[in-house]
Amino acid sequence: MAPEVRVSGPDNEPLGVLSLAEALRMAGELDVDLVEIAATANPPVCRLMDYGKFKYQEQKKAAEAKSKQKVIEVKEIKFRPGTDDGDYNIKLRNIKRFLDEGDKCKITLRFRGREITHQEIGMALLNRMRDDLADLIVVEQFPKLEGRQMIMMIAPGKKKAGGAAPKPAAEAAAS
Repeated sequence: MAPEVRVSGPDNEPLGVLSLAEALRMAGELDVDLVEIAATANPPVCRLMDYGKFKYQEQKKAAEAKSKQKVIEVKEIKFRPGTDDGDYNIKLRNIKRFLDEGDKCKITLRFRGREITHQEIGMALLNRMRDDLADLIVVEQFPKLEGRQMIMMIAPGKKKAGGAAPKPAAEAAAS
């Protein structure tokens, strides 16, 4: 224990360097706790505060920060080599929605029976999807074969700052 400490009051106003006994007596008079803030400083920095209230506020801040965090989910979309254009467009629309929500997508292309002999069809489908979504995505894992499935992982791309600027100019011209 240091013989002297730098003390700040309950409202964080500096009270100066006091002896440890004087700081403890002052804490007793104000009915608060003497809490060491920076032990490595010379002299150590202490603050007069209600420690229970301080811990409660820290806990509330941590809970609020946790509630504001966005959990990124991985959504899986399944295709087959024979997926037609109508189904392809619906799945593409769903993928765009997932990406807008900030989720990653795992695109799985499943081969059944002898379809596995025509892997180039699956590769073409995944490349087509990558090209259709080129401005929205970052490919995290390029298509690779795992057993009877070809898998590609995509994540939402960075929003372009220049994309929002042309809209106001177009609206101004229309007015």
